[in-house]
Amino acid sequence: MKTALVVDDEPMIRRQAAETLAHYGFDEIVEAANGQEAVNLALAKRPLLIVMDVTMPVLDGISAAEKIGKEAPTPIVLLTGNADVATIERARLAGVMSYLVKPFRGEQLLPAVDLAIHHFMEVTTLREEVAGLRETLESRKLIEKAKGMLIKKGMSEPEAYRRMQKLAMDKRKSLKEVAEAILLMEG
Repeated sequence: MKTALVVDDEPMIRRQAAETLAHYGFDEIVEAANGQEAVNLALAKRPLLIVMDVTMPVLDGISAAEKIGKEAPTPIVLLTGNADVATIERARLAGVMSYLVKPFRGEQLLPAVDLAIHHFMEVTTLREEVAGLRETLESRKLIEKAKGMLIKKGMSEPEAYRRMQKLAMDKRKSLKEVAEAILLMEG
């Protein structure tokens, strides 16, 4: 089910955004009137998209976007009457994917939604790739360090690597786990 969360303290704006998103293909539109409700609903419902006002009671939209980004990353489109540089910069730093100035028309919201969702998917994919590469690099460093310890004990580099591979296969462990064990025993 494609769920969207629409957050604005003005019911008419919420209704306009909700109707536009329904035409866009969202099955369920959840509404909130302030930033704290947005955070709570984002955590409970895990929407595919959030369209949110900046200036709201209880918790403003940018602060809510920061909290949501930390706990339940979701593409967010901000709706606001504030187009000043400081607000835009705050929104960017909070991880907001798109920004639309009020008053808006439905046909303006759709491209902002589309861009936000696609940008979010690209950024998420890149973050996952970077995390995987970091893990691979850290594993490689441990393996090289453990191999170096075995070389100091008189093995050649190919022998040390083969020994680690054999231990990994025999114990059904990863090379990283074998390297960590070697470093613990020798350290």
